[in-house]
Amino acid sequence: MGIQIGDKIPEAVLMKMGADGPEPVQASEFFKGRKVALFSVPGAFTPTCSVKHMPGFVERADELKAKGVDEIACTAVNDAFVMGAWGEASGVAGKVTMLADGNGDFARAVGLEMDGSKFGMGPRSQRYSMIVNDGVVEQLNVEGSGEFRVSSADYMLEQL
Repeated sequence: MGIQIGDKIPEAVLMKMGADGPEPVQASEFFKGRKVALFSVPGAFTPTCSVKHMPGFVERADELKAKGVDEIACTAVNDAFVMGAWGEASGVAGKVTMLADGNGDFARAVGLEMDGSKFGMGPRSQRYSMIVNDGVVEQLNVEGSGEFRVSSADYMLEQL
């Protein structure tokens, strides 16, 4: 069973691109003391992720922050270099923090991993979004297979 509303974010190490290359990010520290809108996608540069999911959070970033979100973050089972490049290509600067889950440790820790082998992608994260307040999940929106609805920025705005 995956993470549920009211659960604390489990410990895992994510990576983000810094000025000198990949930098580790402790999940417990990242979510501590603030409200974070987190969304996860099966893969950077993939069609739904690049055309619908990411653009929604970039376009609605100011609205999410106006409703009390301190930071918006995206995670995917991709390395920090890919996530950094996808962030640049998507214009996320100052809007969305790109968190690489290269080994899928975070996806497994929250119990939201999926098998993308039939698409040649191997183990990945399910598509979802959540509101995390001081390390505790307040809202959780997990998509059904092949769907894109409840993990969108628009849906999240309705929950805030």
